[in-house]
Amino acid sequence: MERLELSAERTARATPEAVWALVSDATRYPDWGPWRAAKYRRPGDTSPRGPGAVQWLQSSRRYLMRYPVSVEKILEVEEGRRLAYTVIRGIPVRNYRAEVTLTPTGDGTHIRWAATFDSTPRGRLVWRGLRTLYPEIVEALAGAAERQDPQPARQAETQTETQTTPETPPQTAPR
Repeated sequence: MERLELSAERTARATPEAVWALVSDATRYPDWGPWRAAKYRRPGDTSPRGPGAVQWLQSSRRYLMRYPVSVEKILEVEEGRRLAYTVIRGIPVRNYRAEVTLTPTGDGTHIRWAATFDSTPRGRLVWRGLRTLYPEIVEALAGAAERQDPQPARQAETQTETQTTPETPPQTAPR
């Protein structure tokens, strides 16, 4: 099956530790991103926020008269560097896998948030929303990290990429 891909990237003028503290703790997501509530439903297998942990996130944006909820399971954690997760409920996508990668730079920390999932009719609709939401999330994360841990540096670079496989926009589902 064809896969959809999207990603957003930005270099934050903050240490990797400052960015990691925000992105690795779902309960802090409402402090900086487009969520109104977040909690852990289950701790991880070896640590509270590690692999196996299940996090619950409620959007701060209404959609069809309600605030959508996403339930995600943490798949992999490389402390301070990478977090991989999948959606297990809430968003109508199949085989969703996302990774947040932090890379130290001379200017701070490069943040990359990327996801892939199956190109189903509902998946294509989700892709249309996430391609604008991911850049907003990365921008908010970088801004929060910079406010928390400002680093003197050259101007941060911003780059946003959204793509599908193949490199054409997904077809709109028939109505």
